[in-house]
Amino acid sequence: MALKQELDRLKTIERPENIRAIEDARSQGDLSENAEYAAAKDRQGFLEARINELAYKLANAEVIDSQDLPRDRVRFASRVSLENVETGERVFYQLVGPEESDIERGRISISSPLGSAIMGKRPGEEVVLEAPGGRRYYELVEIL
Repeated sequence: MALKQELDRLKTIERPENIRAIEDARSQGDLSENAEYAAAKDRQGFLEARINELAYKLANAEVIDSQDLPRDRVRFASRVSLENVETGERVFYQLVGPEESDIERGRISISSPLGSAIMGKRPGEEVVLEAPGGRRYYELVEIL
């Protein structure tokens, strides 16, 4: 959903604003020494590339319902419960793609250190996370 919202914002707000910026810069005369024009054209290239990237991703996206996944091991879209072995604290996460990750909503990227560490694990297995402050140990309690 966040990708679609970003694509809509780029198409409906940022692209038209950039077009106006290019038009304004053009009206100032000599384009060869016009820094505003050069910046607006650079921005236009960035916007078009991002719009194309998002459109491609959305066109090729596949919706995966985590409720339909087997619960024998952790895979993309799995929802998991982990327990910190040292503190007993329990955390709940869903493994998602990098574009969808949102730690505040319990969505971690499969390419994050923790996401990578739990991929393929089975309930009851230990997960070792190499963190900047040292190793952290978790138990994969359950695949929800």
